[in-house]
Amino acid sequence: MIFKNVLIGILCAITIFLAGCSSSPSQRYSIEDDLAPNAPISVDHIEDAHPQYEPYSVGGNRDYTLRGQHYSIIKEPQGFTQEGIASWYGKKFHGHLTSNGEVYDMYSMSAAHKTLPIPSYVKVTNKDNGKTAIVRVNDRGPFHPGRVIDLSYAAATKLDVIRTGTANIKLEVISVEKPTAQHKQKSIPKFVVQVASSKHQDRVRTLAKDLSQNLSVKSYVNSDNNIHRVFLGPFDDYMLTQKTLEQVKLMGYSSAFIKSL
Repeated sequence: MIFKNVLIGILCAITIFLAGCSSSPSQRYSIEDDLAPNAPISVDHIEDAHPQYEPYSVGGNRDYTLRGQHYSIIKEPQGFTQEGIASWYGKKFHGHLTSNGEVYDMYSMSAAHKTLPIPSYVKVTNKDNGKTAIVRVNDRGPFHPGRVIDLSYAAATKLDVIRTGTANIKLEVISVEKPTAQHKQKSIPKFVVQVASSKHQDRVRTLAKDLSQNLSVKSYVNSDNNIHRVFLGPFDDYMLTQKTLEQVKLMGYSSAFIKSL
């Protein structure tokens, strides 16, 4: 009888432990449900993604099976269009790796798609209001029935999807041909990180100097209409640009973003 009571106690303890584990947040993400930023910032200054030739990533471009559903990556995306529901993802995934190994930045003009090759550039039109945006696909999803694209927080804000949660959209792939050898040098993409802007030129120049020394990258200040902007770069490697952006954000400049030249 004593043994039986002990056994029942052990089983109850195990049941309680498993129930606690099943209700706890996932190990990968620090929050359970996706959210917008605590203090949303204006994304009016963030430009559309700039389509350019990029070789497809090593990661994220294999056919895959998820939840019993098989997905085949589109091999020839030229001219591809699609209509359906767009959703968005934000704070929960911010700072985590995308399907091709980049770091998801909810303030960048990016998106997730189930089968387009990574990276791809896509023009998205919100059919509910006529607004358009160009995004760079670097992730996989969404996997909710009926949804065709997951927009970053910035892209969803520009398309006014944040307010409604989802929207009826049309997406169109923008294809960029690989440059020929004679034009390759001229067509190497250049990127910069815009860190901050201010009316105080002396502060901006001090910030540019400090960032250049701390991060071991080039910096410069661009002035226009009494607004002075701090830039880091230029870079010809997108991954290096992304790494620099992550460092800048860790230093407290959450509204910094990548811009193509």
